[in-house]
Amino acid sequence: MAEHVPPGTWTGYDRGSRGYRRVLLALLCAGVATFAQLYSVQGVLPLMAADLRIDAARASLGVSAATFGLAVGVLPWSVVSDRWGRLRTMVMAVVAATAFGLVMPFAPTFESVVALRFVEGVALGGIPAVAMAYLAEELDRRHAAVAAGTYVAGTSLGGLAGRIIAAPVGDAFGWRTGTVTVSVLAALAAVVFVLIAPRQRGFVRQTVRLTGPSGLLRRLGANLADRGLLVLYLQGFLLMGGFVAIYNYLGFHLGEEPFGVSQTVVSLLFLAYLSGTWSSGTAGRLAAAHGRRSVLVSSGVVMLAGLLATLVPSIPVIVAGLLLFTAGFFAAHAVASGWVPVRSRTGKAQASSLYTLFYYGGSSVLGTAGGVFYTAGGWSGAVAFVAALVVVAVLLVLVALRDPERA
Repeated sequence: MAEHVPPGTWTGYDRGSRGYRRVLLALLCAGVATFAQLYSVQGVLPLMAADLRIDAARASLGVSAATFGLAVGVLPWSVVSDRWGRLRTMVMAVVAATAFGLVMPFAPTFESVVALRFVEGVALGGIPAVAMAYLAEELDRRHAAVAAGTYVAGTSLGGLAGRIIAAPVGDAFGWRTGTVTVSVLAALAAVVFVLIAPRQRGFVRQTVRLTGPSGLLRRLGANLADRGLLVLYLQGFLLMGGFVAIYNYLGFHLGEEPFGVSQTVVSLLFLAYLSGTWSSGTAGRLAAAHGRRSVLVSSGVVMLAGLLATLVPSIPVIVAGLLLFTAGFFAAHAVASGWVPVRSRTGKAQASSLYTLFYYGGSSVLGTAGGVFYTAGGWSGAVAFVAALVVVAVLLVLVALRDPERA
């Protein structure tokens, strides 16, 4: 997959070039293929809970198992990519994940669904673990923030497609049919990714060692020792955990009084993801102009404002709040994830993988923990829990993160 270029001579595709456009379009498709599968189950959680006779917190394991698998998989995938190349790694990952995604809906029991979702998540980890490193190596550094925003826009489109297709199809034909429909869509996006992704030109193969001066443990330790990177990792953990918690239990909340709406109607609220598609690209441009730190803080404030609006018992106000909350989250994610490989001085793939590990670790742990607060205190309990996570994330940026690059 890799085209030989003498180390240090490739400066990356310039913005507007054919290679630049192909890289972005390919990763857009990879984001759709990955996140449509990852979150299709979230759109049918109440249907799954009713069919399998389980409560909301247990049903959320259908989402958390996949995100936990993804968190487990990112570091091994990053090591594979150092040896085999970023593009080849992503191709292997997306093909394997699509195969598991097509099998999962036919699992006979909830336990087997959870097991297959975990394995599917491990396979899916090869895309987010490597995508930002691939962008950093193949595109001109000046355009990294904008390109990262475009990739995150693809992830938001994938998450939207997974939910908004699975829910109405599931309402009509059952949750299994809803999720398999999404897997077919993801397979088509994966094919486009494989066909249009350009050959690597910036990748330099690395010898993979566990110990030693350039070993895996040294690279991981160096990235974790960087206070700024650690704050960025915690952004992913806290904000993603809160984001998944809100979307996990929103369907249950709106299915109760005084709303009592169907899952097909609830699925329309996932159109709020379109605000994330817009905000992630916009955040990249704002970060390039005004600095990442200020955009990251502003994004957290927007999340908090939108979150508090969902407490109002009015569907139009809840929709408006969800739009703000989603836009703020994807803007924060685009800035934080794109900043990681730029800030890292060693082991860029491992730096990005650590962000992904924290990000999906938050999704698994905090996304499920939100169910405890929802069960105990209803929607206001879940909102209070997530609001606390967002406040901590913003304070960490204000106290411990600086933005000297203004890029």
